[in-house]
Amino acid sequence: MSINIKFLMPCVLMSAMAFSQDSVSGYVFEDNNRNQKKENREKGIAGVAVSNGVQVVLTDKSGRYSLPVQENQTIFVIKPSGYQTALNSNNLPQFYHHHKPKGSPADFKYKGTAPTGNLPKELNFPLYKKEESRNFDILVFGDPQPYTEKELDYFKRGIVNEVKNTKKNAVLGISLGDLVGDNLSLQKPYSDVMKEIGLPWYNVMGNHDMNYDAKEDQFSDETFENNFGPANYSFNYGNVHFIILDDILYPDPRDGKGYWGGFREDQLKFIENDLKLVDKNKLIVISFHIPLEHNNEDNFRNADRQKLFDFLNPFENVLLLSAHTHIQQQIFYTKKAGWNGIKDLHEYNVGTTCGDWYSGTPDDAGLPTSTMRDGTAKGYSFISFNDNQYKVKYKTAGKPEDYQIKLYIPKVIPYPSKTSAKILANFFMGSKKDKVEYRIDNGTWEEMVYDEAVDPNFALSVFKWDSTQNLFPGRRPSNPEMAKHIWTIGFPKKLTLGKHKLDVRAADMYGNQFTASEDFEVQNPVLIP
Repeated sequence: MSINIKFLMPCVLMSAMAFSQDSVSGYVFEDNNRNQKKENREKGIAGVAVSNGVQVVLTDKSGRYSLPVQENQTIFVIKPSGYQTALNSNNLPQFYHHHKPKGSPADFKYKGTAPTGNLPKELNFPLYKKEESRNFDILVFGDPQPYTEKELDYFKRGIVNEVKNTKKNAVLGISLGDLVGDNLSLQKPYSDVMKEIGLPWYNVMGNHDMNYDAKEDQFSDETFENNFGPANYSFNYGNVHFIILDDILYPDPRDGKGYWGGFREDQLKFIENDLKLVDKNKLIVISFHIPLEHNNEDNFRNADRQKLFDFLNPFENVLLLSAHTHIQQQIFYTKKAGWNGIKDLHEYNVGTTCGDWYSGTPDDAGLPTSTMRDGTAKGYSFISFNDNQYKVKYKTAGKPEDYQIKLYIPKVIPYPSKTSAKILANFFMGSKKDKVEYRIDNGTWEEMVYDEAVDPNFALSVFKWDSTQNLFPGRRPSNPEMAKHIWTIGFPKKLTLGKHKLDVRAADMYGNQFTASEDFEVQNPVLIP
């Protein structure tokens, strides 16, 4: 049953006399009658974490907590496993109270939080018991990023309408930032669209969700916080501890222009304090927008990534989730990158629901094809959790579940088959750790060679726009980018004249196997007269 909370109050409802103070206290309690008010007969819940965005404390045996508090902090409960928080009418979890006595800056283009006044005497957080299996699925979206209402409609028709029927056993969802494209007035319409999925939904802030009027990073998320809640928090489900983080520094502290990937000191303190209270047997899943990239500090501040790695080092099982790039890639951090865990640290840089920003020619449904620059078709991901282990599966929008490989092969090659043309397989979820094989005419399976290359299918879709005599409807796709999930192989040199069948199979890191097939023909060459 969904809890009805007024959408204009993005905080847990309280009913105690307010007074000025520099600390906050109250109870985390089991709200038996679901009225979001603590009554004498309703018991507090012991051992639940509560935070002000920096410090994290546990409730005592009566469910009581106490925290220091400063202006512009958000106080929130860290949902424990086996409980749920209230949801508002758009299925956004309500687990927090913004303490902004003066409200957000009044001169911002997009509205933030209205003045909240002084804190109540008691700030209490209701929870509801809910059975949670340690085996569950979640949905993950990268960059919906509509810039207009028309693009929001593309997102609704191309992604949300499909997900409503394919969500299966998913218990919640996470969007990894860039919920909209700079036009923050679309954040509430985005929420209206997302509620149709019917799941509790957690949102990460992206660089296109920021208040560009902000002169300090702490104020860059004012509209986001008003519409979605805090930009940094955590919660538990089953044997998984989820952390949601804003990893965008704006304005860029190096020159005051643009943005930079990284964390403020208060965020790093929150991560450290939060993880100190988490069972080391749990799987830690951290969601943020900008990948941690270790090759170039232009994109992400090295010192912040290293501190995050150090906080995570005691945990054997960790998964990082990011988006932002509008490509899809599997990143593995080792000692060379400063990671000292017992196994490589996996960051899944998720493909986007808007693909290549709603570009390309329309499909049969009138939706932009919007293939990503690395040839990955637009889509979304399922993550399946089994206790403290996980498996990821990518779902291409509008395609069958087993559509995981896109082949490129010439339709015809000359006889004899001594050609420089190659067979190419783009395995969307692949990494260099995976194995991809091919066979021709049901022959012996042989390994293909991992490569980082441009996907020819995507390149051709771009060249089509550049060579047309009349403009196509829609927008030209972005220029191709090197894909990090490509395998190639040359043709066998003794193929007979006639038609042949190519089969490709790929095994991913989770033991799943996928196949794809294409036909081609060997013909006698046409001689120049």
